[in-house]
Amino acid sequence: MTDPGMPQGPGALEGLRVVELCDELGMFAGKLLADMGAEVVKVEPPEGDRTRTYAPFVDDEPGPERSLYFWHYNTSKAGVTLDLGEAEGREQLRALIDRADILLQSGEAGADLDYEALRETNAGLIMVTLSPFGRGMPREDEASTDLTILAGGGPAWNCGYDDHSLPPVRGGGNQGYHTASHFAVMSALVALLYRDESGRGQHIDVNAHAAANVTTEAGTYTWLVAQETVQRQTGRHAGVNPSMPSQVECADGRYVNTGIPPRRPEAFGAVCEWLRTAGLAEEFLEFPLLEEGMRRERFDMSMLQQDEELMAIFGAGRAAMNFLAERLTAYEFFTGGQQRGFQIGIIYSPEEVLEDPHFIERGFPVEVEHPELERTVTYPGAPYQLLGSPWRIRRRAPLLGEDNERVFAELSGDAE
Repeated sequence: MTDPGMPQGPGALEGLRVVELCDELGMFAGKLLADMGAEVVKVEPPEGDRTRTYAPFVDDEPGPERSLYFWHYNTSKAGVTLDLGEAEGREQLRALIDRADILLQSGEAGADLDYEALRETNAGLIMVTLSPFGRGMPREDEASTDLTILAGGGPAWNCGYDDHSLPPVRGGGNQGYHTASHFAVMSALVALLYRDESGRGQHIDVNAHAAANVTTEAGTYTWLVAQETVQRQTGRHAGVNPSMPSQVECADGRYVNTGIPPRRPEAFGAVCEWLRTAGLAEEFLEFPLLEEGMRRERFDMSMLQQDEELMAIFGAGRAAMNFLAERLTAYEFFTGGQQRGFQIGIIYSPEEVLEDPHFIERGFPVEVEHPELERTVTYPGAPYQLLGSPWRIRRRAPLLGEDNERVFAELSGDAE
């Protein structure tokens, strides 16, 4: 059971059957499908998935049912255990797959499954295989981690600080695995649409390094098109040419990203109003340039390097945002900018995100019931809202083998 304040209607993927045979690389794909309403059956070995041993643990007490890592990646899923080294386990897995719409596979479990053989008894099956370098590729057997996916794929090069004596920074939170999982889900949903028209399933091969490489913003394409290399910059997009700093310490010592500076006359007007409201207009010496920005009919940013006046106005807009940030508290700047339509952000710790009034109003923190603990636990909730088919966490992650009896009984019923 979940928070009674959460939407309780059927999810967008209600009625979709998914079998998950995934390690860390693909289990997020199963979570995305499950929280959108699909019936996802996670298959574990009898001793349990190795991520059950990953810290941190609830109340700092290790145990196979207490890993917060496992909890997060397996919400809304059913869980069964199968010994795939035994004939009976392989037969039960095949029975599960025969009734599935989608099979998700990454890692060692199920790596020997042959799609053509599976479709003989399930012609509409969509099989999604996630691997570090793609099946049948030269580096297929090379070991990989989330770190090497982000480094080899390129995103890590784009992340870090203006000071290039410091190494690149890997984004936290398994972003390499998540990127591959998002591509897996998107391609599986497209394959479902194709199946609706053709009646045929497909085998989808997700290459995690390729998925990371096409999410480097302009990094990869700048090299392919112009043979130029982008450079990482503190709190802003990597680029061939350095841009003005946008990560600023506020009056209370907190940091913000001042985001995209004004580029339209109405945006310059909003900055002028903000400075006046804050009583800072006279103190900001470039205020006349902001007023000139208000009077311009349009801004042709392609002429920025050739038009000196445009460059000065644009620079004044960036300077004004930084000026405001330095003289306001971080939250005052954050909310003041948002109210005026600027894409700016406060730099939060994870726990602060859950306490932000905006996130609370959207229902982002979700209380999920853990009957085995006789309490609820706060989880990060919906990243998007679908009012007609709501996203929701329908249950906490399964205990080891928790759904064996029900799922295998249903398989026996199908066989009859």
